[in-house]
This record gives sequence, structure tokens and C-alpha cells, in this order.
Amino acid sequence: MRLRRPRLPRTRAGRRRLVQGVMAACVLGLLPSTWLHVSTADQLRTTADAPRTDVAVVFGAGLWRGGPSPYLARRLDAAAELYRDGRVKVVLVTGDNSREDYDEPDAMRTYLTRHGVPDARIVSDYAGFDTWDSCVRAKKIFGVDRAVLISQGFHIRRAVALCREAGVASYGIGVSDEHDVTWYYGGTREIFAAGKAALDALFEPDPRFLGPREPGVARALASAG
Repeated sequence: MRLRRPRLPRTRAGRRRLVQGVMAACVLGLLPSTWLHVSTADQLRTTADAPRTDVAVVFGAGLWRGGPSPYLARRLDAAAELYRDGRVKVVLVTGDNSREDYDEPDAMRTYLTRHGVPDARIVSDYAGFDTWDSCVRAKKIFGVDRAVLISQGFHIRRAVALCREAGVASYGIGVSDEHDVTWYYGGTREIFAAGKAALDALFEPDPRFLGPREPGVARALASAG
């Protein structure tokens, strides 16, 4: 059975309506990305000009041979630099530990301790399954009211916008990377992820796992003086 090709409108008015419909769909599809760029325009910093903030939040970005992926390692390098410079006191690492053989937070902790961050200044969130979950849990579970967020440049605006919607006053540091296949994939993925971010901000769904409050950040800050 042969499939029939869809027919274009035969009239000029019909073709005009088709073009207008396509243009409207494109505009609607780009609205979430526009929202992210406009709403976070003045909330991005670098490690050199980051103001002092008690807590840094580092989002997971995958593991490679049991350790942080190169992209995640650069996020952790930025957090370690901020700690060594005295710009942050505690690092909250948030990532995926949904199965026994995959543990982003522990791999992140190990990397940070090797790069000069004391273990007592690192707090782990094992249920940061996506950006919205990490932001909500930072606020509701760990009691973080203000933080510097660390991620890649293509993701950091979404992280800042969602954490703000979750009640965490934040600014972001987008670490730089070479423009390889992963970078282009991440940038393309963000176009679609922006739509989910807009829905998360609008409906504020509960994280996949919430659980009881944890005093880890408060204890780490107390020990830091």
C-alpha cells in the first residue's frame, strides 16, 4: 500500500495560512528559551568575579569509567577554585544515585577532596535526578536560601531560573568547554529542555523523591564558622 504525500494548499490564501501556522509554531517553541535568557540576563558570573556566597551547588553531568565525565570535572574544578579562594564555604553536589552501580554524588565528592575541598565541607544530594528536582531539594530538604550554581554555559540559565522559582536566590557560573559533539548536543537539547523548565516553573511539581529535611548544609556551615 502506497502512502500518499500530504498535499500543500492549492490557493494562495491557504499557503499563507500554512506559512503563518509554521511561523507561529516556531515562535511558541522558542518562547521558553527566550524566557530563560531574559530572566537570567543579570545573574551570570565567572569564578573571577563571583561574590562571596555560603553555598555552591554543582549539578551532575554523568560519569565516565566510574569518575566524573570531563564536563562534570570542569564544573567541579570551578567549585574547588571558589572554595580555595574563600568565595564559598560549602559545596552541595547533586546528582543521580538511582541505582547501586551509578553514584554521581560520591564520585563528585571524591573528586573535590582530591582538589582541596575538605570532606566536611561537601554535602551530597543523592536524588538530584534533574535540574528542577535538585533546585527544589536544595531549598526544601537542605535549607539553602542562596547559592552560586555551577554548570556548563548551555545549562546554567535554566538552572538559575528554576532555582529562583524554587525559592533559592542564586546566580550562575557557566564553565567554558571546547565546542565538541557533546557541547553541540547539549546546546540543542536545551532548546527542548527549556519547554520542560517553563512547565516546571508554572506547575511546580513535586520532585521524584523528596523525603525528610537533612541538616548537612547547616552542619557544614557551622563547622566552617
